[in-house]
Amino acid sequence: MSAHHPPSDDTVKVLVVGAGLSGIAAAAKLRAAGITDFVVLEKASRVGGVWRENTYPGCGVDIPSPVYSFSFNPNPSWRSNFAKQPELLEYIENTVDSLGLAPWIRTDTEVIEARWSSELRKWIVDTTAGRYNAQYVIFAAGPITDPKTPEVPGIENFEGEIFHSARWNHDVDLEGKRVAVIGTGASAVQFIPEIQPIVESLYVFQRTPSWVVPRLDFTFPAVAHSLFRRAPIAQRVLRQGIDVILRTLTAVMRREHTARLLTPIGTAWLAHQIPDRELRRLLTPDFTLGCKRLLLSNTYLPALAEPNVNLLPEALVRIDGNRLIGSDGSSRDVDVIIFGTGFDVSHPPIASKIRSDDGILLSDKWVDSPEAYLATTVPGAPNAFIMLGPNILVYNSFLGLAESQLDYIVDGIIQADRAGVEVIEIADAPFREFNDAVQESLGATVFNSGGCASYYLDANGKNFAAWPWSTGSLRRKLSGFDLENYTSTPYNRVGV
Repeated sequence: MSAHHPPSDDTVKVLVVGAGLSGIAAAAKLRAAGITDFVVLEKASRVGGVWRENTYPGCGVDIPSPVYSFSFNPNPSWRSNFAKQPELLEYIENTVDSLGLAPWIRTDTEVIEARWSSELRKWIVDTTAGRYNAQYVIFAAGPITDPKTPEVPGIENFEGEIFHSARWNHDVDLEGKRVAVIGTGASAVQFIPEIQPIVESLYVFQRTPSWVVPRLDFTFPAVAHSLFRRAPIAQRVLRQGIDVILRTLTAVMRREHTARLLTPIGTAWLAHQIPDRELRRLLTPDFTLGCKRLLLSNTYLPALAEPNVNLLPEALVRIDGNRLIGSDGSSRDVDVIIFGTGFDVSHPPIASKIRSDDGILLSDKWVDSPEAYLATTVPGAPNAFIMLGPNILVYNSFLGLAESQLDYIVDGIIQADRAGVEVIEIADAPFREFNDAVQESLGATVFNSGGCASYYLDANGKNFAAWPWSTGSLRRKLSGFDLENYTSTPYNRVGV
C-alpha cells in the first residue's frame, strides 16, 4: 500500500479524527492492513477520548473489562471485572506505546471543518494546526463528547459552584456541603454513592426512575493474571463467554414481550436494597426493563436510602439565588449543583463540522433524525466513515462494535484500491432500503414498545440509536465491504 512509516506531509490517504478507543483501533487496524499513509488527529493534549474527559468519582465501564478491550491487545492484568476510569485511560495509553502508534497521532489538533472537494476528489480538513487533505476520512470523535446541560431559568445567578459530571471540578470540596444532583442516569449512578458519605445533604432530582440491576463485579486474583499471561487462550475463552451472555441479553431485548421476563430481576433487586416502601415506590419504573439503558450498581440504591439523601421525584424548573425550585413548587437551598444529564447523542458535535459534497453540514441534514448506512456511511459524504453512528446500539461492548466497523471500513478501502476506484459513496436506494427496514423492525423491540421515553428516541420520537436485530447479524453485515451498494468513481489516470 505505502511505505511503512507515518506520512511526512499534510496530504494523506486516510485521516482519522479522534484518538479515543475507536481512533486508536483505527490506527492499529489500518497499519495491520499495510495502510500506513494515515494520520490521527486529537484535539486534546493526550489520547483517551471519553476516558480522558470523564474523571468523576466512581467513573468506570459498565461492560465487563475482558470484552471492553482491544481484540488485538488483550489486557491480562485487569484489576476487576468492571474497570475504573484511571485503569482504562492507562490501558489506552499503554496500547499506543506498546503498538508504536504515537508517530501517527497529532495531538492539540482540533478539526474546525471537513469538506469534500469534488474537484480534488479529496477531503479538505481545516484544523487548529493547519490544513490536511485526505482521500478518506474516518470520523472517530464519538457521540458522547459534549455534555448536555439544561437551560434552567436563574442558573446564571446561582451563587455556588456548578459543573457537569463529564467536566468534574476536582477543586470543589464537597465535604459538608449541601449538594444537588440533577439527573439519575449512568454517570449519576456511579458518582452518587461516592459523594454521599461526605456531603451534609444530597438532593437528587429524578424526573423518571430507571431500572437498576446488580453489577456482577469482582477482583481478578493474582492467579488469574498469571493464567491470562501464560495461557492467552484462557482470556479469549472468558471474552467469548461474556460475549455470548451479552448477545443472549440482546436477543431477549429484541422483543418487548420477552424483555418483560427480565423485569422481575429489577423488581427483586429494588426490594432487596430498598426496604422503605415509599422510597421503593418512587424508584420503581413504570416501563419494561431494558426500554431505557440498564443501570448497573450495587451501591446506588442503598446510597439513596441514607439519612442525608433526599430523592426528589421531580424536575428542576428554576433557580433563585441558592434556592432550587422543583416542578411541585418545593424548594431547597444548596451550595453545589452537579448535572448528571448526559450528552445530546442524537446530535453528535462532529456532524456540525462535516460539510458534504453539496455544501450542507451533516448536522443540518440530521436536524430531524440522524441516519446512516450500517451506522457508517451517509449519502453526500464520499469516502467518509462515521464510527458508532446511528442505530448501532446493542447490549454489548461498543469497542467490539467499533472494531467490526473498522474491519468493514478497511476492507472497503482495500477493495476500492484493488478495483482502481478512487471514490466510493453509499447509493441512495440501499441507504433508504436499509433505514426503512431498521425503523420497521424496531417497532416490536423493547426500545420502542417498552413504555418509556428514552434517549434512544429523538425529538420526533424516532429511534436513532438501537440496532433491531441480533449482534451476530450486525457483525455479519460488517464482515465484508459491500462495494456493490456504493457508487464508484475510478481513478483519473490522465497525465499519469
